Amino acid sequence: MREITYRDAIREALYEEMERDETVFIIGEDVGVYGNIFGITEGFIEKFGKERVRDTPLSEMAILGCAVGAAMTGMRPVAEIMYVDFTGVCFDQIINQAAKMRFMSGGKTKVPLVIRANGMGAGFQAAAQHSQCLEALFMHIPGLKVVVPATPYDAKGLLKTAIRDDDPVVYLEHKMLYSIKGPVPEEDYAVPFGVADVKRSGDDITVVATQAMLHKVLRVAQTIASKGIELEVIDPRTLFPLDKRTIVESVKKTGKALIVTEECKVGGAGAEIAAIIAEEAFDYLEAPIGRIGAPHIPVPFSPPLEEFYIPSERKIEEAVQKLISIK
Repeated sequence: MREITYRDAIREALYEEMERDETVFIIGEDVGVYGNIFGITEGFIEKFGKERVRDTPLSEMAILGCAVGAAMTGMRPVAEIMYVDFTGVCFDQIINQAAKMRFMSGGKTKVPLVIRANGMGAGFQAAAQHSQCLEALFMHIPGLKVVVPATPYDAKGLLKTAIRDDDPVVYLEHKMLYSIKGPVPEEDYAVPFGVADVKRSGDDITVVATQAMLHKVLRVAQTIASKGIELEVIDPRTLFPLDKRTIVESVKKTGKALIVTEECKVGGAGAEIAAIIAEEAFDYLEAPIGRIGAPHIPVPFSPPLEEFYIPSERKIEEAVQKLISIK
């Protein structure tokens, strides 16, 4: 199978869905003439025209307001928010409008909207307002589906599912993943929501990891296997709906759990996953649930401080060793 980058997988999904369905259109800052700051939609405006590739003023509130209204009338907008941090400007449109409309209309009004919040995560020295991981904010809101792809295969398949879904989907892209490569089929496919992927099987510890942290965990798993420790590594792929069953059954098998995310540890998605494990697999636990996340501070600009802020492979391995030592 061919290998392409995470960036190109997203690009292909958008291109193919726009060819397949004329109600799909893209709207956002610099998505047209400039082709997105990461080049994802470069050339789209020449192919699909200005009606379907809409450059907007620098107003996230206007982007989401327009997209929500268009979705309610039967279009399938893909609204790009250049950095996930900027979603704070348009929380009313996301939280009080898009997320609530189907419920408030008794199911009569659909909102088939994808919010592509790209540029998430630290690692580029982009500082406090361009580097956050905010998945827990959206996971908390009823009515939103939250997608966190970690591989090119999932990036393409999950985006296709998101575009075809009749409910609002927050699709989160980690900027440190755009250049990674992985196998992606050339034929059409979609990845269902709510189905986790067991990336590596093992019997000693269940490790649930998302996005950029998944790749660090897999490297640690490979290294630590030489010491006779086998990690079972699970990528949730979507945080809502969340595949509780796969996670809980794995913990019942291993007896130990570690959750690794880049978000601030306080009140994060990792805390929700830990709570689910405590509620549904407590009697199987042989050790306290481990959690790794970022400290509860804004993302630093200084490269050494940013490096300290982002959970490292060393911290992951230390946490694994600590859990293994508990008998």
